[in-house]
Amino acid sequence: MTHLIPDVVPAGRMSAVPQPELPLPGPMLLRPWAPYDAPALAESCLDPEIRHWNRPDQLTLAEAEDRIARWHGRWQAEEAAVWAVAPAAGGPAVGLIGLADLDLRGGSGEIVYWLLPAGRGSGVTVKATDRISRWAFDELGLHRLRITHSVANPASCAVATKAGFPLEGTMRGALLHADGWHDEHLHARLRTDAPV
Repeated sequence: MTHLIPDVVPAGRMSAVPQPELPLPGPMLLRPWAPYDAPALAESCLDPEIRHWNRPDQLTLAEAEDRIARWHGRWQAEEAAVWAVAPAAGGPAVGLIGLADLDLRGGSGEIVYWLLPAGRGSGVTVKATDRISRWAFDELGLHRLRITHSVANPASCAVATKAGFPLEGTMRGALLHADGWHDEHLHARLRTDAPV
């Protein structure tokens, strides 16, 4: 089928290259998840803060290893790009950041993130969000990225704003959390926006 409007990102651009490591200012980097990160992923599903704002399934170590393998498969299928936030000097992941709901043809995706207690309080989420955004725009060629979060989560709102994602509006009753339906803030950044 021939489309009247060309794809923003041609099929195959992402899967043709290995998922890169992306350095961050300071002692952390973004790298592909590895099997040895399975304990950190399983731990994240039990963390009260992560469970409150996300909807993780509890995972055994084997299930965590399987999920990490599926993330590598989703890169190859050009469906998602998920990185571990990890110490640059080596060691297991302390967080996750990635592009979900990836639409290469339409040129958009949604940034998702969480941090374990060992990674919190350092400002790494803002740095990682900005770094992923620059990669998505400059290397991959996306046009628009978004971040959504519960209106009751001011920390995530601050991350989005500091990373150059202005608030665009509120989506009513948009996501079911353990304590009921939450309104969600919608933030977005365009490739043409000034860098942060």
